[in-house]
Amino acid sequence: MKKNLGNIDRVIRLVTAGVLAMLWFQNVITGTWAIVALVIAVVFALTGFISWCPIYAMLGIKSNAVK
Repeated sequence: MKKNLGNIDRVIRLVTAGVLAMLWFQNVITGTWAIVALVIAVVFALTGFISWCPIYAMLGIKSNAVK
């Protein structure tokens, strides 16, 4: 797996995951939306940490600067 996420993209994903997780833990969002938000948060956190997005790979998108 070659990294296809740049630093800005990674930070945006990790911050979004953190915000969604905080909303879930504080019961701001509940029910089905809470489950959806938690799944999105987990996916964003995982892709942010490993710097690789499978959707970007399928579409041929790279947000990192290739040297």
